[in-house]
Amino acid sequence: MASNGFAMLSILVLALFASSIRSEETETKEFVLTLDHSNFTDTINKHDFIVVEFYAPWCGHCKSLAPEYEKAAAELSSQSPPIFLAKIDASEESNKGIANDYKIQGFPTIKILRKGGKSIQDYNGPREAAGIVTYVKKQSGPASAEIKSADGAGEVIGEKSVVAVGVFPKLSGEEFDSFMALAEKLRADYDFAHTLDAKLLPRGDSSVAGPVVRLFKPFDELFVDSKDFNGEALEKFVKESSIPLVTVFDKDPSNHPYVSKFFDNPATKVMMFVNFTGETAESLKSKFREVATSSKGQDLAFLVGDAESSQGALQYFGLEESQVPLIIIQTPDSKKYLKANVVVDQIESWMKDFKDGKVAAHKKSQPIPAENNEPVKVVVAESLDEMVFNSGKNVLIEFYAPWCGHCQKLAPILDEVALAFQNDPSVIVAKLDATANDIPSDTFDVKGFPTIYFRSADGKVVVYEGSRTKEDFISFIEKNKPASHSEESSTTVRSGEHKTEESAAKDEL
Repeated sequence: MASNGFAMLSILVLALFASSIRSEETETKEFVLTLDHSNFTDTINKHDFIVVEFYAPWCGHCKSLAPEYEKAAAELSSQSPPIFLAKIDASEESNKGIANDYKIQGFPTIKILRKGGKSIQDYNGPREAAGIVTYVKKQSGPASAEIKSADGAGEVIGEKSVVAVGVFPKLSGEEFDSFMALAEKLRADYDFAHTLDAKLLPRGDSSVAGPVVRLFKPFDELFVDSKDFNGEALEKFVKESSIPLVTVFDKDPSNHPYVSKFFDNPATKVMMFVNFTGETAESLKSKFREVATSSKGQDLAFLVGDAESSQGALQYFGLEESQVPLIIIQTPDSKKYLKANVVVDQIESWMKDFKDGKVAAHKKSQPIPAENNEPVKVVVAESLDEMVFNSGKNVLIEFYAPWCGHCQKLAPILDEVALAFQNDPSVIVAKLDATANDIPSDTFDVKGFPTIYFRSADGKVVVYEGSRTKEDFISFIEKNKPASHSEESSTTVRSGEHKTEESAAKDEL
């Protein structure tokens, strides 16, 4: 499974693709089913197959998706039998229980629900109407398509698609069952087909009778075979073989699925960002590919990105265009290693130094503020140790995103909480922009925004899961402070609350 950082970056990449999609609003919006807590369960139970978008009204990417989703719903509703698309406002308080059940961490999130909700899969398809229709129709059919003719093989195995084809002497048996089980499990992410005759396939040994899995792809060696039908081994073969030796991140939409798979890959990620139109671009990419080739079998995944098309990724890593061309490496434990302004002759030697443990880790951090006088203190990655771990204080810290609507609503409440403790030097209320600073994932599990933690003066770390009111935050802090602070703090909080009310009255005059 991908780490939190990889998952967040994958979401960012998909969001960037969605943000490039624009279309005219349709006049009517009647084909997408609108769900809420009152009808969600009954609606899902009635359908053997339904697609549900979890959205928030304030989410820009949701707004971009809405007209495309509606057009797709209109077309799919005319199928025989009809296929239904639905949506639910996952930010609405009364629907949050459903959002939690489906582990919704960002917007929009689309799920495919089968068999009355008994089977749940992520939607990992396109975000424009025609692509949605094609993807959903394929997902509603069999997990693996049977190839019975050369023309049929041509329809299934396109020039730009990745398809895993099982060749079998008969459509039964242990190997066939293993293949079909994997097809069902991975159908949301990969295309599967099966045949009794390898002669129908466009490439590879046509005399093989099977059982064998032949994975076709539009890059590298174009196809690769495997005869290992062990469930885990077969899944690993499909996933690893479906990623190019070097994934390309640019404006070409056909590359986008591979970029998503790259960021979902749990391997250490080696990424080079260059200006594709620059004079040294081709020599840099050629040397980078040489290093990738020599690194096969070392659990490393490689990507080369066009700096112009990869602004979101650069922003995620806290990098500047002035550092391009650069190589950034991210390990499964979320540590990062950076080589800025790299030249061709440095790539191989720097990669060797990284593998030998000679490269120091890079930390993404905003600058430490010159002044930090607001009630809620600003924490960045470079000041996290000083202000939280080594401060000897009781710290309530919010991990937020600047674009998060819930975070914006929470801001004035946290200001009030901070003012309530202004005469208690043992308490700090703080915030950290989790999109611009690295977070120690072994201490703080940040999968959505806002995420709030309390670290007591004696080192206890507790996640806040209560209501977002001033009173509940104050009660939570008092409850989790070390006992030695309790008597003093109850007096200072009351004093702080009185002063807050007094200053508020003055502001109204």
